[in-house]
Amino acid sequence: MTTKDRAIKTIQELPDTATWEDISERIRFLAGIDKGLADIKAGKVVPHEEVKESLKEWLSK
Repeated sequence: MTTKDRAIKTIQELPDTATWEDISERIRFLAGIDKGLADIKAGKVVPHEEVKESLKEWLSK
């Protein structure tokens, strides 16, 4: 399914009362998921343990 097809399907699944903001928010959400999945596939991730250490340091300040 192309990006355009997914956008159309997404809009069609929203209620008839959906606003421009609702539509925009849903499409941005799905685009963010796609970007995250692409980042994972490209290896652009931070290991879980590294995140835990960073949070531990940040929260102790």
